[in-house]
Amino acid sequence: MDYVAGWREATGVLTELAEALAAAGLKGPGVRLRAGAEDDGAGVVRLELTLSTARRMTRLAEAAALHLGRAS
Repeated sequence: MDYVAGWREATGVLTELAEALAAAGLKGPGVRLRAGAEDDGAGVVRLELTLSTARRMTRLAEAAALHLGRAS
């Protein structure tokens, strides 16, 4: 398996996600992102949030869903 390729791709996506989260005001110690690779070599990005940051992200996702007309 080419784990490095999966990790490299995940690192690129991680950078994009980190920039998007920062633009939405979600950055700092409440957000942790890690790039890795699964057993099959596929890239994976892991996101860990503090509870307060997870609540803020929930409100942002709900607002985006409303804006897109996809509220439940």
